[in-house]
Amino acid sequence: MPFVTVTALSHPGLVRDHNEDSLAVGPWTLCGTVTENPQTLGFPLGSPLVVAVADGMGGQPAGEVASGLVVRHLAALGPTLDSEQAVRNALDVCNQAVYGAAERDPDLTAMGTTVAGVVVLAKELLVFNVGDSRVLDVTSTHATPHQLSVDDSPPLEPGQRTTPVVTQALGGASRFNAITPHVNTAPLAPGERYLVCSDGLTDPVPEDALDAVLRSHDGGRAAFELWKSAIEAGGPDNITLALIGVVD
Repeated sequence: MPFVTVTALSHPGLVRDHNEDSLAVGPWTLCGTVTENPQTLGFPLGSPLVVAVADGMGGQPAGEVASGLVVRHLAALGPTLDSEQAVRNALDVCNQAVYGAAERDPDLTAMGTTVAGVVVLAKELLVFNVGDSRVLDVTSTHATPHQLSVDDSPPLEPGQRTTPVVTQALGGASRFNAITPHVNTAPLAPGERYLVCSDGLTDPVPEDALDAVLRSHDGGRAAFELWKSAIEAGGPDNITLALIGVVD
């Protein structure tokens, strides 16, 4: 019987003084903390399985509070996420929850977070994001990693490696802003692999370097080598990733 493996880690990198990223894998959440080693979990294929990375917005207060709030909501709602509309509704709930928490505590005003993830169903994958965290199809039969999410950020200028602007987030403003989540469906089959990650991985590590790691390694070793690549590139931001595999 096919099953799903998810290998994940979260680390502050070398520049940030704390981790504002959070992670959900099914009912399991990791919020604003650090994993010393990649953790691998296994799940039967069938019931909806949510895997999500939320990246708290730097330069604004309490990014780790916002990201943790979002992944805990997604983990709780995960078993009900069986359609694109259910995912959109869940992300609207998350957005309202972030703004609601900020309204109750002035210290949290304008906190915000991006989010990206997948819901693994029996025969398909629901892909979602708000902001610039990413979902990549990294199945080895593809020529290069294929981005399934849609960045909410302006296009890069020639020679520019990163963009400082995110055009859409959960929360992130002093007054409520509605969101338009990116949600789409992709077919699912044994042997396929997907990467959900914050921009602390994809900004410093070029796509060809990601591809080289993923073609050479699997599971925990692949996750470790991806993290190592970001650290060797300076570790300028928090690094959170989840590598998802469908095994026959």
